[in-house]
Amino acid sequence: MAWEDVWAVLKWVLAVLAAGFVGQFGRVLAMRIIERRQQTSDHEQQDALASSHRGRVEHGDPQNREDERATKATAKLEKKRAKAASKAAKKGANDESS
Repeated sequence: MAWEDVWAVLKWVLAVLAAGFVGQFGRVLAMRIIERRQQTSDHEQQDALASSHRGRVEHGDPQNREDERATKATAKLEKKRAKAASKAAKKGANDESS
């Protein structure tokens, strides 16, 4: 085998190793860039959502009114259950004393 052939093989081996090196670190760099963009995007979406929610509360958004109604209905139902339990307890106490 001549030195020219060995040198040609070594050039190809070095070219493949260099391509692998660049490819691996390029991939890592791309992943870091994607993560940063996602974090930035997530923060922007959270800020937009928070400002949107504040705007809905200030302007009386129908969705906000529905949430208030659901909360009031739940509180009313809990109050009725407590009252029924209180009546049942009183009735049980009256039945025992009779």
